[in-house]
Amino acid sequence: MTRNDDFRSSSSYLSRARPAAIVEEMKRKLPLMLLVAVLSGLSLVAVSAAHHDRAGLAAVRSAVDARYPGVQWVSAESLTRWLASSAPPQLLDSRARAEFDVSHLAGAVWMDPEHPDWSVVDSNPARRVVVYCSVGWRSGDIAQQLRARGRANVFNLEQGLFGWANAGLPMVRGDSAATQVHPYDAVWGRMLRSERRAPLP
Repeated sequence: MTRNDDFRSSSSYLSRARPAAIVEEMKRKLPLMLLVAVLSGLSLVAVSAAHHDRAGLAAVRSAVDARYPGVQWVSAESLTRWLASSAPPQLLDSRARAEFDVSHLAGAVWMDPEHPDWSVVDSNPARRVVVYCSVGWRSGDIAQQLRARGRANVFNLEQGLFGWANAGLPMVRGDSAATQVHPYDAVWGRMLRSERRAPLP
């Protein structure tokens, strides 16, 4: 979700690019632009909190599918079953460190989404890897990169940690249970239910 960097770089890029390159750049950014438009629209409409978070997270799924085609998804329900099985997946948290420190899934390994350290990925190619972030955008990028590196059993957590928290599923902060999630910012945080939204720093 580095959308601000995307938009800032676009203006300087478009001023010097040829028409064909401009078209390709707009195609690349269209899913994210549409998603931001959906979020802005939701903020102006009087809707219930439950509808708000469902609609926003559904829009993210569509945007990620368009931006990162081929990325596989896993639902929170399925992931819960996998974690309770005899062969649990590796969990990769691809949010900023400050977000991870507020709360994360138990046993998750932090991976910097801007500078991923691929050495933290389990070397067993048969083990499933589940990547998550706040809503699925940054984790979609990491999942696609892992697939490009030859890893087949990679899954993006549907609705991200926001959806997981909204469903009341367990999280940790250090050695203690956690109930709130870093909202990323004031706009994206609207997809978290108020009782699940940690205060912004």
